[in-house]
Amino acid sequence: MNRYKQAFNIILTIFFLFFSQLNAQKKFVIVLDAGHGGKDIGANRKYDNIGLVQEKDITLEIILKLGRMLERNKDFKIIYTRKIDEYPSLIDRTDLANRSHADLFISVHCNANVKPSPYGTETYVQGPDQNRTNLEVAKRENDVIFLDTKDKEMFASYDPSSPESLIALKIQQSKYLESSLIFGGFVEENFAKKDKRFSRGVMQKNLHVLRLNAMPSVLIETGFISNPEEAAYLASENGQEEIAESIYNSVINYKKKIDRNNQQKKVEEPKEQPLKNDFRILLMSTPNKYNDGDPALKGLNYILTIKENGLYKYYYSVTNFASIKESNLKTAKDAGFKNAAAVSFIPNQNMNTGYYRIEVYAGKDKLPNASPILKNLKEVEKTKADGMFYYTYGEVGSLEAAIRLQKEIEEKGIQNTVIEKVYK
Repeated sequence: MNRYKQAFNIILTIFFLFFSQLNAQKKFVIVLDAGHGGKDIGANRKYDNIGLVQEKDITLEIILKLGRMLERNKDFKIIYTRKIDEYPSLIDRTDLANRSHADLFISVHCNANVKPSPYGTETYVQGPDQNRTNLEVAKRENDVIFLDTKDKEMFASYDPSSPESLIALKIQQSKYLESSLIFGGFVEENFAKKDKRFSRGVMQKNLHVLRLNAMPSVLIETGFISNPEEAAYLASENGQEEIAESIYNSVINYKKKIDRNNQQKKVEEPKEQPLKNDFRILLMSTPNKYNDGDPALKGLNYILTIKENGLYKYYYSVTNFASIKESNLKTAKDAGFKNAAAVSFIPNQNMNTGYYRIEVYAGKDKLPNASPILKNLKEVEKTKADGMFYYTYGEVGSLEAAIRLQKEIEEKGIQNTVIEKVYK
């Protein structure tokens, strides 16, 4: 009897742990980032009446107060980038948020100006306006990047004015921008209406601490340390409490709005039905062959290359859902393929007057007999045209069969092959 009771208790414990885990996964994850820290003190000023005011100290106090407020709500899981006076790199901060699958990233900072007159709050979200003038506000954040080797390796090659950086940035952040703007609006509204402070508004800027975050993210400038009155407010217990409470209320309002929107979608939106055909996004047709990772592909993955009538056609992604098709098309155009178009493919359709084969090599030099391609594949056909040697393998009727054949070849260690469509 005791054995059965023991077994029952074990089963009960397993069920409890399982459902506890399910419940834990439903929590709304918020990463709180106290700007600067450790060797990076941030903005700072010394005043006769209040002494030295340092950004790293103020941001930490606000974050800790905000965290304590949020932790009282069981719906939230709070993660801190720092809880003491230390300097996590910008990479560490964003990596922590991404690894935690956070739903919201809040970075708290203090502003500063060479003049003592500017005052007020600002909230930044990642934006597409990346020119030199717009980066002036972010200059303090950019300087932080080069404080350690890890950040230097990651950011040294990032050029905010280059088209490639803009394209990558736009693709990565577009789906989080709207949510970031909504939350930022709540923050500035609370500062203005609840705390009766001057709000300078929500702005889009290229701040590195937001650039790599795969979630809605904001950077809140809580006031100007360079302004004597505002510095006293920021350094005071009352001021920090008010700021934390305004951000807390913004989180609550934002979460309610998200929940309402999700509930409304469940009620109003019928389940999307798949289309009869598959759709791939044609990026370009060119006589040039590009391998995976080539800059010509603008950083896009999931590329299927089909050679047809001497031209290499590059297709991005595949789906049989209309919404995903439109999203894929937008991604392609945002990446710089302005003439990209969705092309329909009938699944498992056999060619009536032709076949598919795999182009395993194309080059000016003939493959030697010891080549791994010729050793691993039997009955490879060789042709020569316009001074180029082409080696092809296999003959199948449908595109799906060609994709499977291509995968079999790649498993043998033969890379950068291309599916070729041949008409009889």
